[in-house]
Amino acid sequence: MKTIAIGSFFVLFALVASVATTAPAAFADHATASVSIPVGTSVPGCEETNECYVPAEVTVDAGGEVTWSNDDTAAHTVTSGTPADADSVGALFDSGLLLAGSTYSWKFEEVGTVDYFCIVHPWMQGVVVVQEAMAEEEEHMEEEEHMEHMDDEGHLITDASATGMLSDGTEVKIWTSEPMTGERMEVHVEFVDAEHVNHDITVTQNGEVVMDDTGAHHHGGSGMHETAPLSSDDPVDITVTFQGFGINAPFDGPVGEEVVFTNVVPEFGTIAMMILAVSIISIIAISAKTRVIPRL
Repeated sequence: MKTIAIGSFFVLFALVASVATTAPAAFADHATASVSIPVGTSVPGCEETNECYVPAEVTVDAGGEVTWSNDDTAAHTVTSGTPADADSVGALFDSGLLLAGSTYSWKFEEVGTVDYFCIVHPWMQGVVVVQEAMAEEEEHMEEEEHMEHMDDEGHLITDASATGMLSDGTEVKIWTSEPMTGERMEVHVEFVDAEHVNHDITVTQNGEVVMDDTGAHHHGGSGMHETAPLSSDDPVDITVTFQGFGINAPFDGPVGEEVVFTNVVPEFGTIAMMILAVSIISIIAISAKTRVIPRL
């Protein structure tokens, strides 16, 4: 009987190991952020590539600190507000004249989006996004809950319904609930390893548009959409039009590219059951081959 137990243990161990390898990586620390003022920003032109402050946008948790370093040969300022709004200028912070090689730090206590610029060279503009502590972890947990759909037999579906890719290599994944007559269909979209994603998404069924969301923005790179009630159980076609990375235009990336998914219907519950069935059969086979016949 020991051989039976050992054989069963190895099969179960393989199943547990496969689940363990899917554990998410640890999240990045957002307690601090660093921004460089690069060489040459004292002359107009850096605003065309959004590189007057590098990076032009940073994210910190509430209570986090951002440090700017002046790596240019000219003096600059780091001043909250925008050149177009005189009342906002310096309302939160102002570094004063920051000489070459100097640094300036500011701790952000309140959640929100903070614009800043250089008073001496107003084409230089940047953004600090201040989020609740643990916000990304909570958002990721919510996204994982959205991804966990159930098939008609109540089996968990965790695999993507379909996968595509943009020309810059960004992977695009979608998860959907089962299309059912009279029911709304959930469509979860994820741009893998991306943040601040802007996109449009259209869903059609038998040539009829059942969802048309334009200007969607997902801070963590993924989000959930919902169709109108469907007229049938037929598969759907999904078109995701990428509109760029970033919070403020102009956005980066292959803007305008489309990723088209046709005849989308979740079918991964059956595959999961097949794996489970093979595992059970393996246990039975091992048991049968290692049965101990007592000596008379």
